[in-house]
Amino acid sequence: MHVIAGFNHRPTWHCVTGSMLDIYRFHGCSISEDMLLGLGEGVGAGYFRFKGQAPFFGGRANPKPSSEALTCARTGVGMRARRSGSDEAAEKALFRSLASGEPVMVQVDMGFLPYFDFGGEEYHFGGHVVVACGLDEEDQTVSIADRDAEIHPVSFDAVRKARASRFRPFPPGRTWWEFDATGFRQPTAAEIRTAIENQARAMLEPPIRNLGVAGIRKAAAELPKWPGLADGWSLKDALFNLYIFTSEVGGSGGGFFRFMLSRFLGEAAALGCGAALKGVSERFHAIAESWDHVGDMCKRASQSSTPEESLGPISEAIAALADREEAAWRSALEAAGTEPHSSKPG
Repeated sequence: MHVIAGFNHRPTWHCVTGSMLDIYRFHGCSISEDMLLGLGEGVGAGYFRFKGQAPFFGGRANPKPSSEALTCARTGVGMRARRSGSDEAAEKALFRSLASGEPVMVQVDMGFLPYFDFGGEEYHFGGHVVVACGLDEEDQTVSIADRDAEIHPVSFDAVRKARASRFRPFPPGRTWWEFDATGFRQPTAAEIRTAIENQARAMLEPPIRNLGVAGIRKAAAELPKWPGLADGWSLKDALFNLYIFTSEVGGSGGGFFRFMLSRFLGEAAALGCGAALKGVSERFHAIAESWDHVGDMCKRASQSSTPEESLGPISEAIAALADREEAAWRSALEAAGTEPHSSKPG
């Protein structure tokens, strides 16, 4: 297996920020994964139902411009997101970068990556991100760095399928990112405070009620109705998905991304962005522990012969967390030196 000289991979928490961290570290840029997530306004909440698929409920935000673009802008790193409609063109671009000694961050469907074990079941999630960090043309494999410590040799064919997957709701579309770290700098306190403010406002004043604290409340309200909403998916699978996207297993860093958020806020406090942020950091750590408890409830329910009996308690726990989230995000606004526009989420 070939790995680009100077590429030093370590385990990470989240696929996107972990992959960015690998790229940053390769170029000698010193920054934490938690800071990468927070700078990109990457923590949020969203609840959506798609026809024929189990409901999606996640703790990642999707700001505009993208979280990756915001992070790079606030650290002086150039970034270009690229897509291709052609397997051949996407593969040629990837191989060209790897041959020149440049690792590449790529979006993939994890269901086509052979090192994942889904217990014999077919599973697809196309919002996964990894780093291609080496090329072995003789063995016809690409070296892939993921969240774990190991670097995985993956066949050309599997990489091609993972990049071209059409499984919804997040088909990869042969997307990859190019970075220019020559202008790297540390973020300013003002940039960090702005990132905190924008994440808080997005949680408290979302444009639609599927997002933010309103989205958490919507998920809590709909959960007991899931048995009647199922159209091609099972209640057990939906509950297990909720466990995956809440827990550390699914790449949230645990606690619905709130452990990473807590550490980001603690780091911001230490960097002089507001002393009160330390207390907010502690509040989100406790909230993260409660999200993990919800995830455990979902896992147990998914393994039960009567999963519907757990829907009420899980719904109540999520609704209680929505209240705690709202209060904590308002405290984050105050601690970062700003005030909310209104008292209720939009």
